[in-house]
Amino acid sequence: MRIATSQFQATMNRGLQYNQTYIAQLTEQMASGNRIQVPSDDPITNVRMSRLNREESIVGQYRDNIAAVKIRLQKNETYLTSMVGDISASRDLLVWAADGSNTSKDLASMVQSMVSIRDSLYYSGNVRDQEGRYVFSGTLTNTPALDYDPAAAVGSRYTYVGNNGQQQVVVGNGITQTANVDVQGLDVLLNQMDTSIFELQQPGVTPQTPSLQAAIKANLDGADAGIDLISGKIASFGGSQNVLSTLDGNHGNVSLSNQIALRDLGQLDYGIAASELNGYNLALQSTYKAYSKISNLSLFNVL
Repeated sequence: MRIATSQFQATMNRGLQYNQTYIAQLTEQMASGNRIQVPSDDPITNVRMSRLNREESIVGQYRDNIAAVKIRLQKNETYLTSMVGDISASRDLLVWAADGSNTSKDLASMVQSMVSIRDSLYYSGNVRDQEGRYVFSGTLTNTPALDYDPAAAVGSRYTYVGNNGQQQVVVGNGITQTANVDVQGLDVLLNQMDTSIFELQQPGVTPQTPSLQAAIKANLDGADAGIDLISGKIASFGGSQNVLSTLDGNHGNVSLSNQIALRDLGQLDYGIAASELNGYNLALQSTYKAYSKISNLSLFNVL
């Protein structure tokens, strides 16, 4: 059978292009380490990898949220622990003030310490984060948690003006974690301390003065309640952080599983790729040699 020159050349060109295309594809795969360069290389596997990448992105966001919440809880715990220390210090002063052997000068000497502790608690309650938002105001982060009115009567100058709203952060599929805490109730203690300070400042006051005794008793009860209130919030932080750590570990396991699956689906097997590349190179060389040899043939070669 006679083959036309144009038909022969077209056939050889197709063979050369076929081999060159696959050599180029294998070279790109080996350079990147990825078996799939474009979705059309393996549409089904590409869809599976897209789903895994989407899930990995979601899990990554959950883990980022968990990390951010844990930092917030740790900072809040630090602030609240400081408050507990201040309240405990004020309680020690109140116990000392209740000692019947104190003189008026002794009681007056306690005023400055009580004022410092009261102001420290007030400023701690109105602490802001690095973005300038109030930490303990519930969801009213642009409003100070505690308000002070110097014109009000002693015992009612401090007011909690935040709310009890909770800032919920998504940390898992259908799982949220409260990231904030309020200090409602601290205003009551501040007012009790303010009353105690006022009574301690009165001229000639003694531990037997009825108004001072009443103020100290109420303040001691308030200090105990305040310590219980703040300590309870700190304890809840510990439980929340344990849950978050466990949840983060679970997300980490899911992420590792996704990464292994993505690697198995998309990673190139260099052994197979090298073998295929060698085969296509050999076929390409053979095609070139055959094309050169046949192109030089003529009818005179068989006469």
